[in-house]
Amino acid sequence: MPTPTCPERHIFDILIIGAGPAGTAAAITAARAGLSTAIIDKARFPRSKLCGGLISGRAATLYAQIFGGALDPNLFEPRTRISFHAGGAPLGSAVESPEMFLSMRCDLDAHLLSLAIAAGAVDLTGHRIEALELEGIPSARLADGRCVMGRILIGADGVNSMVARALYGRAYNPARVGFAMEVEAPPLPKAERTTIRIDLGAADWGYGWQFPKASSTTIGVGGIACANPDMRARLTDYRRVLDEQSVVPVKGHHLPFGEVRHVPGRGAILLVGDAAGLVDPITGEGIAHAMQSGAAAADAASAALARGNTAAALPAYRRALRPLHRSLRLARWLRPLLYGRRTRAPVLRAFAASSVLKAMYLDLLAGRAEYPALCRRALWRMPGALWRHRRGAETQAESGKTLAKRRKPG
Repeated sequence: MPTPTCPERHIFDILIIGAGPAGTAAAITAARAGLSTAIIDKARFPRSKLCGGLISGRAATLYAQIFGGALDPNLFEPRTRISFHAGGAPLGSAVESPEMFLSMRCDLDAHLLSLAIAAGAVDLTGHRIEALELEGIPSARLADGRCVMGRILIGADGVNSMVARALYGRAYNPARVGFAMEVEAPPLPKAERTTIRIDLGAADWGYGWQFPKASSTTIGVGGIACANPDMRARLTDYRRVLDEQSVVPVKGHHLPFGEVRHVPGRGAILLVGDAAGLVDPITGEGIAHAMQSGAAAADAASAALARGNTAAALPAYRRALRPLHRSLRLARWLRPLLYGRRTRAPVLRAFAASSVLKAMYLDLLAGRAEYPALCRRALWRMPGALWRHRRGAETQAESGKTLAKRRKPG
């Protein structure tokens, strides 16, 4: 019966908190499975969302699998050129890279939400949660007084997750969390919008990006927060490198930069996407992992409800995430090679000298390769790339000495 503090109750099979890509992937999967599903978010959509908006080939494939249909060219701008830099110096480029897309997150998230609602999910966006109760049947008390309950609750509410705080006392570890700052600058001339730019030296233990879109140019820097105490200064420096000094608002947000929750939930509560720490610690890829985990959580929840045992959802979900968890653990192990002070310079030299290493990076984004296989190939290739780079530098130095001797008078 309704209580004085909760005069009106609604019970769903699946209650989802957060309407980003993870939440909407869970919602559309659950609704299509015939489960009564509600999705809550404090914001009304479309809403502003700080994100570079790079949709990798991996994310595009998952979009097609989970949401269905072709990519709307009004939402997804295709790109096949990417250039790599470090400290402003070029590391080479890929002209025919696997196709990637650029999108504005405010538009993308609203589109994904509309698809979930069309599939049958109940739209509770625009409602703030006053309190969560996670014991027994999980429930959320909304600001308007309603209590919304779910036999299984999926927390898809991002790095600052209210659900994670209720479970663990805090949403993330401050010593490990990442931080990014970003601006939406004016659009580049049309002829200059074809190339995505990645700068591996724009932030410590992180990178910078320039994503040229039709309506704006997204410029940002991100890395481990404790290694970048003044990220705003890093962004200013990076914009100076790009010769971009327009007066536009600067926004910042935390990133779960490799802080994976290996037990993403408790009981009938599952965490997905950023709330589960599912962000690649090297590439920063998060949208693909959000979609993948959201759908996996809904599948696990559906199977558990069919068995009449909501506690079975978490073990099934963990099994589904094992390959992704294994890949992200390996990425975190590799990250010091790319960003550590002692190894950074030789690794970047190898990357600059090797088209194969660049292709591996792009295959990772495209979903054509995973870290275990990529690691084996990279470690096999890197010594040769370093040797060729060193031999080339030595040959160039010897040529310079010979030329200097020839020019020396007498």
